[in-house]
Amino acid sequence: MSAHSHAGAIQKYIFIYLILMVLLVVTVVVAFFDLGVLNLPVAMLIATVKAGLVVWFFMHVDHASVMIRFCVGASLVGLFLAFLFTFADYLTRGAAMLQMAN
Repeated sequence: MSAHSHAGAIQKYIFIYLILMVLLVVTVVVAFFDLGVLNLPVAMLIATVKAGLVVWFFMHVDHASVMIRFCVGASLVGLFLAFLFTFADYLTRGAAMLQMAN
């Protein structure tokens, strides 16, 4: 590895680190505002962006083969579906309990 490419990699990692620090500050600032029902979605969106940056750059998925990228993407789709079904169940529990009480 040449010194030029090594310096470029370090600059890239420092840039990603700075982006992560900015997103950390955004997370803290947003936590002080009452966004009502948007509190959780905004927090999850910021956390997802931060996790995506970590996976893409620090776990070297940006240089990985197509199969590795496919596996990462399929894992994320599976995680999204698990969260979707969990939240759908959680949101409909009140209605199910009311029906059972009648």
